[in-house]
Amino acid sequence: MGGRPGEWVRVLRADLWTFRADPLPPFVWLRWLPHGLVCLIGVIVLGTNASLLDDSYGQNVQYALLMSFGQGASVVLALWRPVPAWLLSTALSVVIALAARSQLISGQAAPDVAWPWAAPGVAAHSLVLLLLALRVPTRVAFEALAVTALATYLLQGVIGASRYASTGVVAVSVFTFVVLLGTALRGRREARDELGRQATMTAEERARRTVLEERSRIARELHDVVAHHMSVISIQAQVAPHLVENPPEELKENLAGIRQNALEALTELRRVLGVLRSENPEDPYGLGESGAGAAPDAPQPTLDRLDALMENTRAAGLRVTADVRGEPRRPYPPGVELSAYRIVQEALSNALRHAPGSDVRVRVDHLPEGLLLEMTNSRPERPVQPSPGAGHGLLGMRERAAMLGGHVSALPTLHGGFSVVAFLPRDGVARDLMDDDFQGPPGAEYIFPEPPTGEEKP
Repeated sequence: MGGRPGEWVRVLRADLWTFRADPLPPFVWLRWLPHGLVCLIGVIVLGTNASLLDDSYGQNVQYALLMSFGQGASVVLALWRPVPAWLLSTALSVVIALAARSQLISGQAAPDVAWPWAAPGVAAHSLVLLLLALRVPTRVAFEALAVTALATYLLQGVIGASRYASTGVVAVSVFTFVVLLGTALRGRREARDELGRQATMTAEERARRTVLEERSRIARELHDVVAHHMSVISIQAQVAPHLVENPPEELKENLAGIRQNALEALTELRRVLGVLRSENPEDPYGLGESGAGAAPDAPQPTLDRLDALMENTRAAGLRVTADVRGEPRRPYPPGVELSAYRIVQEALSNALRHAPGSDVRVRVDHLPEGLLLEMTNSRPERPVQPSPGAGHGLLGMRERAAMLGGHVSALPTLHGGFSVVAFLPRDGVARDLMDDDFQGPPGAEYIFPEPPTGEEKP
């Protein structure tokens, strides 16, 4: 703030000479009850202060009512504009004390009356200071307290009066207590609000990081699929000239160009996505996740390995039954098979974590439009331990399905279990659900709702 008096004056003027609105927010549960209580206190201050000014200080009734109304109004005004309310309450308290001083000196007031602060004035000003300290910065609250204490000192210690009971020290002590209380409550509220904001930011950051990690894992797996096809193209382009007698030079050049482009694309693909490869991700249930326990260059799993996946799940303690319906009319693209395998794998892992000892039914339905997967588990047989990663697997499933134009629904069942339903389009391309040529699979109304928000868990 600086050490020069001029700077102090400018800061005090900016903090305390203001009429800005700063309304007291309603309580969450009680809503406007605190406002009603403050207004009731303002009415009580008006009545008791008017009676005191008339009886003890010897003021006329009109003056007593006017001053008392002003002090009661300052209490109510503090609900919306605390700094102007404090200015009004301080000014009226000084005016009341100076008027009472003349009555004390002339002997018209009752002897040994409280001065310069009477009980109703102390109560009103304390409430104003409390409401101010709850909403303004700590510096402003203590500036208001310091000005109040200075005014009290000037009235009692410098100006003075006669035949009165001193209340200055008691009043300043009460004012100090309410300001400390108000600033402490305000600091506690701000800390709680900041903690809530930090918790929200942490949850959002955790969800964002989970999505990014899952996308990285998907990119890592798809890199293997694309790299395989690019390698095949390169080899076929190299072998093709040897399958033809006396191939033209133009054909050789074109095939050489195809092979060279395939090799360059493969090199660039590995340079960009190869850094995403992790050698041994965790696989606590032995379900063969993404290279766990296998060589980094092992082929990515397909639907043909679902039987082995379910056998591993049975060995881990779940009763798994499979229901495969239909036959694919033609092979699925590698990305669809890989994503289908990973979705079933994640659903079984979730059942192991969140529904120990349950019965799991895995349904694989080959439809003309695509692949329908349904994994449903029964109620767990024993209590489930909290899992810090709850909901993250569902994010990965939805990322995989959305990448291929599909959908995932994850909902609790009526009997205490959990069901995950996924639909992946045959060609890995989103279809318009309003297209007349597209007839959704049976149960499409269950497959295609918007994914529920939040972090569900079985």
